[in-house]
Amino acid sequence: MTDSDSPTATRRSVLKTTAAAGAAAATGTAFTSAAFAQDAGLESWFENTSNYDGVVDETGNSEVTVEVGAQANDGAFGYGPAAVRVDPGTTVTWEWVAGSHNVVADDGTYESELTSEEGFTFSHTFEEEGVSKYYCTPHQSMGMKGAVVVGDVDVGGSSSGQSGDDAGSDGGAADVDFDGWFENVGNFDGVVDETGNSEVTVEVGAEANGGAFGFGPAAIQVDPGTTVTWEWVAGSHNVVADGGSYESELTNEEGFTFSHTFEEEGVSKYYCGPHQSMGMKGAVVVGSGDSASNSGGGEGVLTTSDVGVLAFAGALVGGLLSPFAMRAAKGSGQSPRNRR
Repeated sequence: MTDSDSPTATRRSVLKTTAAAGAAAATGTAFTSAAFAQDAGLESWFENTSNYDGVVDETGNSEVTVEVGAQANDGAFGYGPAAVRVDPGTTVTWEWVAGSHNVVADDGTYESELTSEEGFTFSHTFEEEGVSKYYCTPHQSMGMKGAVVVGDVDVGGSSSGQSGDDAGSDGGAADVDFDGWFENVGNFDGVVDETGNSEVTVEVGAEANGGAFGFGPAAIQVDPGTTVTWEWVAGSHNVVADGGSYESELTNEEGFTFSHTFEEEGVSKYYCGPHQSMGMKGAVVVGSGDSASNSGGGEGVLTTSDVGVLAFAGALVGGLLSPFAMRAAKGSGQSPRNRR
């Protein structure tokens, strides 16, 4: 993938290998031993979850209830509390209080149905020590995520993890210079780390830039091979890769989706055609993002304008040198055509 500010032909250096990091992220949700607990820090998982305020201690209770649709992330888009600590053998019951949501374990060990029925409940008993991260499929990108810490597992500090000016700058998210791409984007708060997920959803028409003119979240980091699905939630928009490698249709159909799988490392910038000037822009950082295309040009990237300049320079140099070539040929008594 070589998306940048214009179609490019790459001359970048060999990208750093991130397979080990991707594997570690992908296994970060499995229930294993205490050795896994060393990778159980929750700060990156909750970096865009506004109601995460540390882990609530529910040890000593055989049954624990978590609300689904609690007020968070600018609406009824939270689990309350976002993170709980329980003893092995505890049953956690999720109870729906508002909105249409589900509960999906990040490692696939449990999943509820998607429903808007107030009072609906879903339960799961956690037998083994570890950390189980979970999310709501339609609203994961908005920060509707939770975690159950089972047993005596060290998950690091208990800071709020609320989104803000530094959102996406920690927890392993890529530190990428977007070269001014997000200067007029009202909802850009940093890069949201979605590594470890094979499929990621981005909302189209999220509230930003004075209306339903945003991609939510604006920037994400994913592993190579990840499929990103854009889901329309409001307004008439499209998704257009700045390098031309993908483009959706322009539609206002709520629930419409468009997907693209990112195979190669780099940074893909994209925008909404009708609303780009309003700041409706996004980016997908694939892998480490350690590619010259991060800045949309510069060292390591040969843009189409570069090609034109080089072609002109070559023609100019060739034209200047041709008289000298003719003179040299005459001086040797041979014409260029008859020289052997």
